[in-house]
Amino acid sequence: MKPSKKPASSAALPPIEVDASKLAPLGMTPQLFLRRYWQKRPLLIRNAFPDFVSPIEPGDLAGLACEEAALSRLITYDRARDGWSVRSGPFQEDEFPGMPDHDWTLLVQDVDKWDPDIAALLEAFDFLPRWRIDDIMVSFAATGGSVGAHVDQYDVFLLQAHGHRRWQIDAGPKPPLGFRDDVELKLLREFTPTHEWVLGPGDMLYLPPGVPHHGVAEDPCLTFSVGMRAPSSAELIADYLDALVADADESTRYQDRDLAPPADPNEIDAVAMGRVVEALNTLRMNDPDRLGEWFGRFITTYRSAGEAAVPEVAPSLIEVEVALDQGGLLQRHPMTRMAWRRAAKGAVLFASGQALPMNLRDARLLAAVGELDGALYQTLGEQGRQAVLALVTSGHYVLPGTDEDDDDYDD
Repeated sequence: MKPSKKPASSAALPPIEVDASKLAPLGMTPQLFLRRYWQKRPLLIRNAFPDFVSPIEPGDLAGLACEEAALSRLITYDRARDGWSVRSGPFQEDEFPGMPDHDWTLLVQDVDKWDPDIAALLEAFDFLPRWRIDDIMVSFAATGGSVGAHVDQYDVFLLQAHGHRRWQIDAGPKPPLGFRDDVELKLLREFTPTHEWVLGPGDMLYLPPGVPHHGVAEDPCLTFSVGMRAPSSAELIADYLDALVADADESTRYQDRDLAPPADPNEIDAVAMGRVVEALNTLRMNDPDRLGEWFGRFITTYRSAGEAAVPEVAPSLIEVEVALDQGGLLQRHPMTRMAWRRAAKGAVLFASGQALPMNLRDARLLAAVGELDGALYQTLGEQGRQAVLALVTSGHYVLPGTDEDDDDYDD
């Protein structure tokens, strides 16, 4: 294996490679990782998941890529012309047996929403706010398979699940970020790696936003990518403005009660612009609860690959309670995202854009559990129980015995 190249200033920086055998998955405390590396510096973590065995096989991923609702891509590299081709799924089952044994990659997003064993891996990342985690994307690469040298604008943990992948990164201070204009992928025009490693099962590479990287399969391999939600400023502003406009009072308008005769009637002067700023300021969300409700709704729907299907016949509260009394479980829909925040009175639970007020304990409980049994339900207050019913009727909890299945959702 080619040794890593180290920049001259590396002595002043924390190590870029650690072994986590005795302190998985980071090789250090979460506090130290967040202080030294999070959004600051890449980190190769050997044995992040010691003795790791992939919970899925390549055939499972191929089968998922054939599903209509799954988000999948097939990327093929042509070495002769240094060309790339991209196809989006769903794919046909008979396509994969005829694929070559080299230079292609299958990627499927949101596999944690489809496979509970994959979803269980997220528990290892509880040192991060759960609402910041977007999904676990799984890729299978034939020998030589890659997606090219590229850069992401969000944090990502790249866990090697099966086989081996060679990773190169450019950890320099100002890497070139221009894109090639001859391919449909956003691939870097220039890429000069500063570090290079081969990862085996259980090894993990953390990359902050903006770090160029390139991974190539050494042999047939599976890689799990735990990516973060990182909305751009433009996305935040656009959604924020939509919320402001929706609630705006039409009677609040530009005013100039202090108007004086202008020196030039055709000029937009500084005084007029001050009134414009004053009019815009009336739209600002100065109420922290209102601002928090907007963000809670936004972040639990941001980049959602699908949504829960509303049941054709909504069960009543009595039907839900009877089912729970008889030992049934309410299961959270895999596409439903939840988070909570404190409010002036109690808390608010957010579920895929819904805002449900309740007491603090109930909000924390419902956001944390994927299944709700009768015993837990009995501990909820009135608002918590009403919220459960609202979540059942909107498809975010699946009631046993109904026609809705926890794999059904609208994409």
